Amino acid sequence: MMIRKTKKPNFKRQEWFRYKKLGETYRKPKGKTSKRRRYEARKPAMPAIGYRTPRNLRGLHPSGFEDILVCNVAELEKLDPSTQAGRISSTVGTRKKITMLEKARELKIKILNKGL
Repeated sequence: MMIRKTKKPNFKRQEWFRYKKLGETYRKPKGKTSKRRRYEARKPAMPAIGYRTPRNLRGLHPSGFEDILVCNVAELEKLDPSTQAGRISSTVGTRKKITMLEKARELKIKILNKGL
């Protein structure tokens, strides 16, 4: 189990603070004289290939486990406790959820949404 590296910069759109209608969602600067596009000093970082998450960590839960949706005890028993963690489906009722949590405790499986 590998832990994800530290936080990436929060990439925001150029001049997001100036015009409310632009929003914060990132868009690549395309202006001919744009200082940000030319990577001039004192400008916020732009997304680059070096910020990408390593392949073996992509799609993992921040805890480092693979997030698997489970609906019943049989699916819970199929999980590998060393690499996978269960997330109990929202359609499961309280009575069945309690039995699933007890079974997970027996099998030493991490449950991501205990919430009782």
